[in-house]
Amino acid sequence: MSTAKETAGGEMPPWAEVTPDAARRLLVAAVEAFAERGYHATTTRDIAGRAGMSPAALYIHFKTKEELLHRISRIGHERALDVLRTAARGEGNATERLADAVSSFVRWHAGARTTARVVQYELDSLGPAARAEIIALRRQVDAEVRGIIEDGVASGEFDVPDVRGTTLAVLSLCIDVARWFNVNGTRTPDEVGALYADLVLRMVGASK
Repeated sequence: MSTAKETAGGEMPPWAEVTPDAARRLLVAAVEAFAERGYHATTTRDIAGRAGMSPAALYIHFKTKEELLHRISRIGHERALDVLRTAARGEGNATERLADAVSSFVRWHAGARTTARVVQYELDSLGPAARAEIIALRRQVDAEVRGIIEDGVASGEFDVPDVRGTTLAVLSLCIDVARWFNVNGTRTPDEVGALYADLVLRMVGASK
């Protein structure tokens, strides 16, 4: 499980700019441990051991295990949001932008699958304040996709009676890729992204 090397379309992993090196190693180790064992079953000793550090060294950079999860969740959600924003605010009509948004979002969840599983499925392990911050980021993610679909409906490109419900369905479809994607499977992240983009365009009744 090589979290440090996870990429989507060749992009750098989300921890690449985290400093110092020890803090980055702890984040990578925590992602791997949380993905493998779950947040509650993972101890700070597990994380420190994976990072090649003593348990005491962990507390120099992170006060609690929850702070590690919060940092992972925030960085991961900000990266996912950036992927969607880039596509949503790009050139092209709503059909082209939705296809780009879905394929990019899926590629991120497939290419960074270990990280994405923790980011997307450990929300309830956060305390109230941290959870509220991540939920606010999720609402922004929702707004980016909903905005493209609304543009498509307004332009006549899409036939969507329930924009909010369809937005939820699209996001759920993309996010679930992190749960099942297998790097040794028959499809690459790019291929899954292209497949899902086509499926979503069919879902919204896009007039190609």
